[in-house]
Amino acid sequence: MPPAARVARQRPATNENDENSGTTRMTRAKAAALGGEDAGLPPTKGLQTKKAGVNTQTRPLARTRAALGDVSNFTKVDVVEGKKAASKGAALAPKTTNGGITKKTNPTVKAPRAAAPKQTLSKQTELKRPQSGSGSGTIAPVAQQKRKNPSAAIKDEDTENLGEPVRKKIHSADREKQRERSLEQELKAENEEVQPYAPEPPMEIPESAKLLEMEDIDDPLMVAEYAPEIFEYLRDLEVQSTPNPNYMNHQDELEWKTRGILIDWLIEVHTRFHLLPETLFLAVNVIDRFLSEKVVQLDRLQLVGITAMFIASKYEEVLSPHVANFRHVADDGFSESEILSAERFLLSTLNYNLSYPNPMNFLRRISKADNYDIQTRTVGKYLMEISLLDHRFMEFRPSHVAAGAMYLARVILDRGEWDETLSYYAGYTEEEILPVFNLMVDYLARPVVHEAFFKKYASKKFLKASILTRQWAKKNAAYYGVTDTELSLDQIS
Repeated sequence: MPPAARVARQRPATNENDENSGTTRMTRAKAAALGGEDAGLPPTKGLQTKKAGVNTQTRPLARTRAALGDVSNFTKVDVVEGKKAASKGAALAPKTTNGGITKKTNPTVKAPRAAAPKQTLSKQTELKRPQSGSGSGTIAPVAQQKRKNPSAAIKDEDTENLGEPVRKKIHSADREKQRERSLEQELKAENEEVQPYAPEPPMEIPESAKLLEMEDIDDPLMVAEYAPEIFEYLRDLEVQSTPNPNYMNHQDELEWKTRGILIDWLIEVHTRFHLLPETLFLAVNVIDRFLSEKVVQLDRLQLVGITAMFIASKYEEVLSPHVANFRHVADDGFSESEILSAERFLLSTLNYNLSYPNPMNFLRRISKADNYDIQTRTVGKYLMEISLLDHRFMEFRPSHVAAGAMYLARVILDRGEWDETLSYYAGYTEEEILPVFNLMVDYLARPVVHEAFFKKYASKKFLKASILTRQWAKKNAAYYGVTDTELSLDQIS
């Protein structure tokens, strides 16, 4: 059919606000002139005709509303109440302004409670305006809830006429009880003279230490105001993470010499992967704590070591090596599934507790009082790692080992006496450090047993700390009671 022969069809108006409706719009005055209440009125979504026989509450809307464009509420409310509002006629339809928000027509008129009709109750709920919000998500649910339970609406009206709602009385009574309990607790605390928890420093703070703390008080990264409490907490945590120093007594196939070989190999792996010092200390702590709980066969000891290094790297490193790298470094002696299975077994044995106060934290704390001398701290790192290889250090706490390492490093480099400031930051006096100090001198004065450990610190990167310290120990070991220097560590243990 050619375009000229088409008959123009007029689209019926579906909304009185439709701009394409043309002249089909019918006002109330025209409808009244025609002699009927409902005659000539265009169909709207707010009012439904009497011929509608389906349930309007479950009927979907004819128009899809925009997500944020249409914020009116006349659609939902009128669809819910459409059938009842249509029976009363178009004259009772509420006037809408400002996007369809319902206005109150006669809020003072109320029906008797005993004979309240359903239409009056729905009208009251419809005329109730929300205090905030768009209205589309608040009025309709309230109307449905009050229609299902009319007694709840009457109960709300009764509580509004009271001087103080019952809910507020209950809360006020609870508050009074809480105040009475708090007063009783305060009186009881005053009578018993219970002091609140305040971590005490290990010793009296000298004036020089206070001055050092005040230097970093303006630096938020140093948290100088919380540093004493943090390190006091770490010292309390040391007791929980200390392994059994005599766990080798219940191991059938293992010896201290075997453990030293394993740790020496892990130091080589740690150096090859360029991991952090904290990773190595945590890995050795995981091994010792696990061997304190379980009996391990000799052919599974390497699996325990490589798995502990894998766990520690994931805990401490920003980018930990993949499990395939650990499998490869172990000469493919164990599969990836075996390493992952061993990881689950180790963590379950330790109750997933990896909160280990690393001795590196204490070493950095003491180095603050040493003016952050790079040579002293480098030598201190080497001396502190001796505690990983020598099982005799297992009975000492990490903070004690760090203090002994820094003390011996200052003695070797001739950095002066152990003053009050160093004692405060280390947490140990010179007399308390001597047992750890003597063990370190004893280790250095004997022949080299752990080759990987010695080669690591013989490089220029670590200022050849292993060579320097052993030269000093050979000259001065006799002054500290070490005479049998020709015997190795394996022979005396």
